[in-house]
Amino acid sequence: MLEDHIRDIPDFPKPGIVFKDITPLLQHPEALGEAIQGLSKAVDPDSFDLVFGMESRGFIFGTAVAHHLGKGFVPVRKPGKLPYKTIQQAYELEYGTDALETHIDACKPGQRVLLVDDLLATGGTMGATVDLVRKLGGVAVACSVLIELSFLNGRERFADVPTHSLIRY
Repeated sequence: MLEDHIRDIPDFPKPGIVFKDITPLLQHPEALGEAIQGLSKAVDPDSFDLVFGMESRGFIFGTAVAHHLGKGFVPVRKPGKLPYKTIQQAYELEYGTDALETHIDACKPGQRVLLVDDLLATGGTMGATVDLVRKLGGVAVACSVLIELSFLNGRERFADVPTHSLIRY
């Protein structure tokens, strides 16, 4: 069971937060394989062309899903980390704003995209990535995440995109 490989770290990164540490899952070959299989099966592979994964753990799962399904992978990063011309999307945090970027040629108009990440919490990162895909003319087909903190209602930020989670807290 995947949940058996998720470790709770109380008061990280600040008091009152219970961090869901996926490191034990990554270290366990069978659990890692099960997670990749589950994320890959969440959506019909014929329904999308590319996988977008968000920095940093979305890179781990996104590239694995893309490779497993024979799709290309697109990294979505914090500003200033990508070498080519980028497009940026700002999003709201609890206190302030942040932003994500991807290359301006990350997808072509009409290309269908699966978004993959390790965690869906407040929906800021995923919502900003959905917006990036749309700015590029792509179609956000679905989101697939390992863990969803459903009590934070993050999927409401992009309610028109089907969202699949393997573990819900």
